[in-house]
Amino acid sequence: MADETITAEDPITGEEIEIPGDVEVGEIIDSPITGAELEVVSIDPIALEEAPELEEDWGE
Repeated sequence: MADETITAEDPITGEEIEIPGDVEVGEIIDSPITGAELEVVSIDPIALEEAPELEEDWGE
Protein backbone atom coordinates (compact mmCIF):
# COMPACT_ATOMS: atom_id res chain seq x y z
CA MET A 1 0.00 0.00 0.00
CA ALA A 2 1.24 3.48 -0.82
CA ASP A 3 0.14 4.89 2.54
CA GLU A 4 2.09 2.32 4.55
CA THR A 5 4.89 3.66 6.77
CA ILE A 6 7.90 2.08 8.42
CA THR A 7 10.03 3.31 11.30
CA ALA A 8 13.71 4.10 11.08
CA GLU A 9 16.24 5.71 13.37
CA ASP A 10 17.06 9.34 12.67
CA PRO A 11 20.89 9.30 12.47
CA ILE A 12 21.12 12.83 13.91
CA THR A 13 18.88 12.50 16.97
CA GLY A 14 18.63 8.73 17.40
CA GLU A 15 14.85 9.02 17.60
CA GLU A 16 12.51 6.71 15.73
CA ILE A 17 10.82 8.42 12.78
CA GLU A 18 8.17 7.25 10.34
CA ILE A 19 9.02 7.16 6.66
CA PRO A 20 7.03 5.98 3.64
CA GLY A 21 7.03 2.20 3.27
CA ASP A 22 7.90 2.40 -0.42
CA VAL A 23 11.22 4.27 -0.12
CA GLU A 24 14.15 3.11 -2.23
CA VAL A 25 17.91 3.10 -1.62
CA GLY A 26 19.36 6.47 -2.57
CA GLU A 27 16.11 8.33 -1.93
CA ILE A 28 16.34 11.58 0.04
CA ILE A 29 13.74 12.27 2.72
CA ASP A 30 13.33 15.16 5.16
CA SER A 31 13.58 14.37 8.86
CA PRO A 32 10.31 15.30 10.57
CA ILE A 33 12.35 16.11 13.70
CA THR A 34 15.28 18.20 12.47
CA GLY A 35 14.23 19.01 8.91
CA ALA A 36 17.61 17.72 7.73
CA GLU A 37 17.86 15.77 4.50
CA LEU A 38 18.42 12.06 5.10
CA GLU A 39 19.46 9.48 2.54
CA VAL A 40 18.13 5.92 2.56
CA VAL A 41 21.29 3.77 2.45
CA SER A 42 19.71 0.36 3.14
CA ILE A 43 16.24 -1.15 3.00
CA ASP A 44 16.75 -4.46 4.84
CA PRO A 45 17.43 -3.46 7.52
CA ILE A 46 16.29 0.13 7.01
CA ALA A 47 19.15 2.57 7.53
CA LEU A 48 19.39 6.31 7.08
CA GLU A 49 22.39 8.63 6.92
CA GLU A 50 22.61 12.40 6.84
CA ALA A 51 22.58 13.30 3.15
CA PRO A 52 25.83 14.84 1.90
CA GLU A 53 25.74 18.51 1.04
CA LEU A 54 25.94 18.68 -2.72
CA GLU A 55 27.64 21.70 -4.17
CA GLU A 56 26.02 22.97 -7.29
CA ASP A 57 28.32 22.85 -10.27
CA TRP A 58 26.68 23.88 -13.49
CA GLY A 59 29.86 23.61 -15.53
CA GLU A 60 31.09 27.00 -14.37
